[in-house]
Amino acid sequence: MTTLSPILPSDHESVERLYDLAFGPGRYDLSSYRLRESLPDIASLALKSVDGDGGLCGAIRFWPIRIGDCDGMQLLLGPIAVHPTRQGEGIGCALITEGIDRARRADYRAIVLVGDEPYYSRFGFRKAPSVTMPAPTNPERTLMLDFAATGTQPLIGPVRQWRGTHSV
Repeated sequence: MTTLSPILPSDHESVERLYDLAFGPGRYDLSSYRLRESLPDIASLALKSVDGDGGLCGAIRFWPIRIGDCDGMQLLLGPIAVHPTRQGEGIGCALITEGIDRARRADYRAIVLVGDEPYYSRFGFRKAPSVTMPAPTNPERTLMLDFAATGTQPLIGPVRQWRGTHSV
């Protein structure tokens, strides 16, 4: 049994070790990392999963982005990681579901990620051909979950860092 709770500043080192274990040092070369550079994550959406002994089992973070000239702030999901010894227990699913629920309640417009559609489609993510991640991202792996109602301005354009303020 694990529980979800916010990632605290004191968790930073253990979360980074988990990401290193899950993705290796090459993770810093990915385009999504360039979007995260020099930006704080959104603390209210940064979650960890811990076991009964307080051991870190998984973590997820979200970052402020802007798609094209669209109104409002959107989110970049990632990284999400589950410790290799805890995979297959539903921890990743719980982290994603809770993160999406929190983002929806906070009135974010959409969440973008780079990942495998067969896995993320269960959470509502779909290919986003109108959204362009920085190179060298494979456009087939750019996925989006748009919370907006039908008839709202479509999200179109390049993904870039959000440099405004956010207080969520």
